[in-house]
Amino acid sequence: MNEDFSKLLSPFQFPVSGIQVDNRIVMAPMTTFSGNEDGTVSDDELSYYKERNRGAGLLISACAYVTPQGKAFPGQFSAYSDDMLPSLKRLAAALKENGGKAVLQIHHGGRMCPPELVPGGEPLSASAVAPVREGAVTPREMTELEIEETIAAYGEAARRAVEAGFDGVEIHGANTYLIQQFFSPHSNRRTDKWGGSLEKRMTFPLAVVDAVKAAVKKASDKPFIIGYRISPEELENPGITMDDTLALAEVLSEKELDYLHVSTMNFFGASLRDAADTTPRAQLIYDKVGHKLPVIGVGGVSTPQQADMVLGTGVQLVALGRELLIEPHWLEKLKNGQLDSIETALDVHNQSGLHIPTPMWNSLLTRTGWLPLKE
Repeated sequence: MNEDFSKLLSPFQFPVSGIQVDNRIVMAPMTTFSGNEDGTVSDDELSYYKERNRGAGLLISACAYVTPQGKAFPGQFSAYSDDMLPSLKRLAAALKENGGKAVLQIHHGGRMCPPELVPGGEPLSASAVAPVREGAVTPREMTELEIEETIAAYGEAARRAVEAGFDGVEIHGANTYLIQQFFSPHSNRRTDKWGGSLEKRMTFPLAVVDAVKAAVKKASDKPFIIGYRISPEELENPGITMDDTLALAEVLSEKELDYLHVSTMNFFGASLRDAADTTPRAQLIYDKVGHKLPVIGVGGVSTPQQADMVLGTGVQLVALGRELLIEPHWLEKLKNGQLDSIETALDVHNQSGLHIPTPMWNSLLTRTGWLPLKE
């Protein structure tokens, strides 16, 4: 094995929980579209995760919705009811069976939920402002009671993750979903305590963090990871700027979290708002808070060389998303020095060998340019 990759294979200890992982590779959460109609995890999803449970030290599941009103994808599985506990236990066991640490990502889609997937056909959000996309539906502004109930639902989902045997949860505050909608000046036009100034737009995200921490403290008598996923910028005007995000990261760094997962399509890509600003977003966040809050970088990483470059910025962990769809045995091949056999394009004739559920497979093949294909 090339010694240059020794850092990728070095252990990492999360600072708050004290949980240690064997390496710096993270399996990024990837939507499967393949859960059962009742919100439980399907056998095909379990097969998908079992094929990849040697692929990283930290394994983050696809997002699980915390209330029925938060379902954002067909085939999304859930964590909104104790009825889901047997399903969640199966998922945790599948992720953990080869020694990795399993994290459940908890989520609410907000205004990004298709009307046909939510009760009453009415998506909810911070304000009645539609997303900027063709055919978008204008959501209904959430009431104070709905906000409080949703915050509590994140805590209950975290409690279920503890009871199901997960090693942690990731609060999904990224990718245009509800928590980001409360933080964004585009989607949050409220004038009460939940919106307005930058500080008030942090109120909902921070309340979710507090609810999750309190629920975990009450439910768990052993170490448990709590992470937070963030999108650093928005294209919309008004929209989230890098200054906004650095301010939020600073506050989150005081919340005794285990990590901040910075969601970008290309780790080394330029700013969404200023093409002349080419510093990786995760590096900017690391430079601001990385001494207090470990940072996970993600986006367009395929090879060990690229992963090593990510760690070279100071960022402590690197997540693989699309690459672990293509190459489930990435980490094993790195450990065994089989670098030349690491696949970096999706074999379109190998769905069964890759254990990718059909709804997810069909989505991958129709998202032109999203990942390289090997015909």
